[in-house]
Amino acid sequence: MPLLFLLLLPLLAFAQNITLQILGSGGPEISDRASSSYLIWIDGKARVLVDAGGGSFLRFGQSGAKIEDLQLIAITHLHIDHSVDLPAFMKAGYFTPRTKPLPLLGTVGKGDFPDIVTFTQRLFGKQGAYAYMQDILTPYPDSFRLKPFLLDQHPRTITITGIKISTVGVNHGSVPAIAYAFEIEGKKIVFTGDTSAQSNHIIRLAQNADYFIAHHAIPQTTGSIAKTLHMTPERIGVIVQKAHVKNLILSHRMKRTLGHEPQSEAEIRKAFRGNIIWAEDLMKIVIQEH
Repeated sequence: MPLLFLLLLPLLAFAQNITLQILGSGGPEISDRASSSYLIWIDGKARVLVDAGGGSFLRFGQSGAKIEDLQLIAITHLHIDHSVDLPAFMKAGYFTPRTKPLPLLGTVGKGDFPDIVTFTQRLFGKQGAYAYMQDILTPYPDSFRLKPFLLDQHPRTITITGIKISTVGVNHGSVPAIAYAFEIEGKKIVFTGDTSAQSNHIIRLAQNADYFIAHHAIPQTTGSIAKTLHMTPERIGVIVQKAHVKNLILSHRMKRTLGHEPQSEAEIRKAFRGNIIWAEDLMKIVIQEH
């Protein structure tokens, strides 16, 4: 049995309480909602940060989370409203007791979008925007090392600190994007990120998920261009029904969808009869409690 797996066993065996927290339930517009960001808490500690959109840094502080407790950060794609607060988290981390490396998961590049490794170099490398923090990418930083992990668009499964993580590339127009499924003590939490879900990759990734966080950024009657970027409510309903999802959380709530929740829910209900939750900033959802 690999040594790494043995080292990860204690977390898997003794984690008792799992909570999902919405840090940011909004999109790229100016509003009273932070942009996309989520936390998974395990036994009272914030362990997983998914996306770091504008305002997530503030919400992270309001949640009581600590950077030194994080076991990984996962970025779905490099649109500003999903990644812009990352430098703020890294700078703040300098003032915490953290010394262990922090994995940063992301995907490949295409066109104007760099891959996750290049992205971190453009932020913190010798020629980066924040080159004064370049040691954070080295083996011997003053505080802790940020370690980017490049995930391609093909389905894959990895394990980090006892958390099983399955990923797959998803459609988001021309933007390289990735969806994540986290499995902890038999509980499965899926984050779609932004996607039109034109393929069935999400359905396969989300099979029997306990919680499925979908980005509800467009109404059913939206134009054709927006449909290449985001799921319609009808498409969301079909996906969660085919994947046998137990609970659906609707997040990334943009101004064009706010106030139209009854119409969107009616479209989703054409296929899905499970529980629907409308995300709000700082909302906590208990996944498992003992």
